[in-house]
Amino acid sequence: MAIDRRREEGGGGGRQLPEENGSLPAGEADPAAAAAATAAPPAGGLAAEIQSLPPPPPPSGSCNPLLLDYDGSVLPLLGGLGGGHQKTLILLTWIPALFIGFSQFSDSFLLVQPVSWCKGTDGQGNWTGHPHLPAAARGLATSPSYNHSSSYSRGMLAAPELPTPEGKNDSYCDCSERYHRISAGLQQNIVSKWDLVCDSAWKVHIAKFSLLVGLIFGYLITGCIADWVGRRPVLLFSVLFILIFGLSVALSVNVTMFSTLRFFEGFCLAGIILSLYALRIELCPPGHRFMITMVASFVAMAGQFLMPGLAALCRDWQVLQAVIICPFLLMLLYWFVFPESLRWLMATQQFEAAKKLILHITHKDRTSTECDIKGVLPELERELGRRPKKVCIVKVVGTRNLWKNIVVLCVNSLTGYGIHHCFAKSMMGHEDKMSLTNNFYADYYTMAGITLASCLAMCPVVGFLGRRGGLLLFMILTALASLLQLGLLNLIGKYSQLPDSGMSDTVKDKFSTAFSIVGMFSSHAVGSLSVFFCAEITPTVIRGGGLGLVQASAGFGMLTAPIMELHNQKGYFLHHVIFACCTLICIICILLLPESKNQNLPENIPDGEHYTRQPLLPHKKGEQPLLLTNSELKDYSGLHDSAAVNDGVTESVTANGMKAM
Repeated sequence: MAIDRRREEGGGGGRQLPEENGSLPAGEADPAAAAAATAAPPAGGLAAEIQSLPPPPPPSGSCNPLLLDYDGSVLPLLGGLGGGHQKTLILLTWIPALFIGFSQFSDSFLLVQPVSWCKGTDGQGNWTGHPHLPAAARGLATSPSYNHSSSYSRGMLAAPELPTPEGKNDSYCDCSERYHRISAGLQQNIVSKWDLVCDSAWKVHIAKFSLLVGLIFGYLITGCIADWVGRRPVLLFSVLFILIFGLSVALSVNVTMFSTLRFFEGFCLAGIILSLYALRIELCPPGHRFMITMVASFVAMAGQFLMPGLAALCRDWQVLQAVIICPFLLMLLYWFVFPESLRWLMATQQFEAAKKLILHITHKDRTSTECDIKGVLPELERELGRRPKKVCIVKVVGTRNLWKNIVVLCVNSLTGYGIHHCFAKSMMGHEDKMSLTNNFYADYYTMAGITLASCLAMCPVVGFLGRRGGLLLFMILTALASLLQLGLLNLIGKYSQLPDSGMSDTVKDKFSTAFSIVGMFSSHAVGSLSVFFCAEITPTVIRGGGLGLVQASAGFGMLTAPIMELHNQKGYFLHHVIFACCTLICIICILLLPESKNQNLPENIPDGEHYTRQPLLPHKKGEQPLLLTNSELKDYSGLHDSAAVNDGVTESVTANGMKAM
């Protein structure tokens, strides 16, 4: 009523009220401003006339869906992957993966346990540390007094002349000075430089913690920042600071300084990994996302395979650390050649910057804007005044389906990388007993070879079964390998003790090694697919935060390895049992996930909510599908349901189609 009285007092047939944000509707201006513009003398002809016009009001209401359909409208305008500029950007996201591979596997050389002995001996007694001994001391491992269950965290190896490990530990730790020999290509590393053995051995595990904890915090924080300020600033500032902290690590004067700087190095490394992963996903059309991501994984594995040769060339840990970090100097050039993610600019409605970038790309590729059949650029012109809309990952808490999908993938990632250590420890432990490998390089390349085989197998499996089907298959393999290793091997062990069973410990060890290889193979695929899956189903506006959560979960899984080593593998069996139970839970939860193969990336939270679960097997012709499609999915909010019913049902017809009385 008050509004009607105000309209009557205003006269003239009901003048429209201002909008909610205070601006007047299009075509109207403030009377005072109009009078001032009329009274002002024309100072410069047309220029003064243009200046006297009021600024256009910002667009109201929702954005045109054409601009939010990046894969369907904007990407075809840029030529997809056919444009040279797009191919160059994807290549620029592959190159740093080699440097990242060097950094991620540097701990295997910087912190490897050396073979050590007291000064004053001939190198044949008081050996300690790594089970892979040089040829001169390899006979100690076959002596009766050698104990395979000796403490790895303390770095002890029983001397042949001493009956018990305890007596050997006492004599060895009483040494004032020690010699160290490293079997990983270096002449000196962190352990040998600062004599981190015996009572100081725990500092090695803290140094391993520091990089992983830095990665975890880096994923969580830089992911949120990437959603707020963009992928490009996070990438460039992470590169700048990893150069500072990474080179400072090489100048460390004690293990405390080394561990602290490694934390910040891991933090910055997480920013580089996350921003490059998001940029790579957002550059690709739907049919090429997985293969382009796998190429980056293969490049990172090339760094893993080349790392032993790099360490052998450097010889010193400080030189190796500097050589690993210095290639990141090349990424400073990305400031000039690498633009912001156009998909993120469009999703957050930063249309002015998006228009400039589109024109820049079309100019680089020498393509004409006349091929804009859908009219993206004209619509972009009309939306230039719209305010940007940026979203934080905490908004996912209020969603119905999206938060469940992210939580399921976080648990999958945690389980995959956590149980990977259980299989690796089981395999390496049996290798020591069976003498399958006698040196560091054989163990290192065995692990790298299993990782490579896992990535190679993912390509056809995911291409045929899709993201959800491939993840389910690899999780089932992981669960079977884990349960068989925990249950079947104990049964074999009991039968092997019987005199007429015909089984020996060798049979049990071979089965355990086989199950461990299968488990490592499948668990790596589970972890990698979980991260990729999350990048696809998380909307663009919060993709950085979603990736940060699932990669931080993977970091927590990797963190279990140094924790178990710090506790001298106590509770290892319970640790394996817990993760085996998690694999069974994950198998059920994977069925709740949507399928994202060959689908457009969701750009905003409503798009992510409309990702539906499809059956694993396509339904037959004439069979009614049980799950809703995107067009049939409704918002379950009571307010929106009532509004939809009121708008779509006439006064004479009720909601169920019956005529009103």
